[in-house]
Formats: sequence, structure tokens, C-alpha cells
Amino acid sequence: MAKGILIAAFDFSNAHSDEFHDWYDLEHLPEREAVPGFGACRRWIGGGGNQSVATYDLDTVEVLDSAPYRAIARGNLSVWSKRVTGQCQRLLRFEGVLIGNEDAAAPAVARGLLVNAMNVAPEHEEEFNAWYDEEHLPGLRAVPGTLNAWRYRGRPGSAHRYVAIYYLSDSAVAGSDAWKAAAESEWTERMRPHFRDHVRILSEAYHRPVA
Repeated sequence: MAKGILIAAFDFSNAHSDEFHDWYDLEHLPEREAVPGFGACRRWIGGGGNQSVATYDLDTVEVLDSAPYRAIARGNLSVWSKRVTGQCQRLLRFEGVLIGNEDAAAPAVARGLLVNAMNVAPEHEEEFNAWYDEEHLPGLRAVPGTLNAWRYRGRPGSAHRYVAIYYLSDSAVAGSDAWKAAAESEWTERMRPHFRDHVRILSEAYHRPVA
């Protein structure tokens, strides 16, 4: 069961990449994988190798309020976490609740990931949701190479109200002719001016180098 998600994205251009990856692989992800209620924890790399995205499937988003998670997060981050993240620029942190009734566990075979985070002008929010649910998400789900896609609504206080996440067989899927055809429509063009604070990150599955 996965009804919530945590997404964290950094630009780590100013960090030492070897240490950044060691920190993530040897401390940060293992800590979170051990927290009850966390599911698949996966890393992704984009931006020419300088952007890091981590996705954490959650049984429910309330897992982030639990004592085991609070013991390793926020004010209880390790010294290593504080040093490494202090060298990075945060691109996105999103804590969200699944929109819909599916089980949104990340497909293990996904090799590409697209994250779209945004707000929408309040007076157009009802139509925005109808467009996403009735046309946009189903259209992109049907593109060859899209393994699955889900939408999330941010918790109160989130910088972004909505995130859509697309798991792809390869990151190139998001640049294919089929993707472009599905992504563009008259309804899309009508909605686009109402997007706010848009963050789009395309990345590929991270693989730790073999020593």
C-alpha cells in the first residue's frame, strides 16, 4: 500500500559528489528505509548529473509525523546530513497525499522519472483538476514507455499544492513524439497560463558505481 509520497530534490553542484552519494547511499536512505511505513526509497539523477531526486513511497503521509521518522529528520538530522545538505540547493521538497484510490508503489523496472510540481490560480483550480484527471494524466499514461503515473496533493503548508509523477521505461520517453502529442491540446493551452511556481525535473534511475 502506498497512499503518500515524499520527494526531495537537490542541486548538488557545489557539493563533493563522492561524499554526496556516500551520504545518501550509506546513511540517509538506509535511515529512512528502516522507518515503519516507508516503502520503496529510490534515487534518481538529472540535470546533466548535478540534480538528485529521491522518492519515498509512504503507506500514508502521516508516517512523516511518526516518532521513528522525527528521530532522524528535521531538527534531528545527523551532523553529516547537515553538512552535506548545507552545500546543496534545494529544488523541491514535497509531502503529498495520493489523489485517487490506487496503490501508487513505484514500478521497480522504471529507469526514468518525471516530476511536475506546481500551484494553480485558485479561481481555476476546479478546472485544473478536471483537466488533469480527465485528459492530461490519462493521455500521458497511455504513451508507450510510461509505466504509470499518479497525482498528489500537498499537505497544508507545502510550497506546491500539486505534484504529478511519471515513471518511465527511460527518460527519453518524455521527449518522444507520442509524449508531445499527448501533452499538447487546446485544453492544455487554456490551462497553462494559470500554472504557478512550476518545477519540472526529468531524471534517470541512479546506480551506485561499482568499486
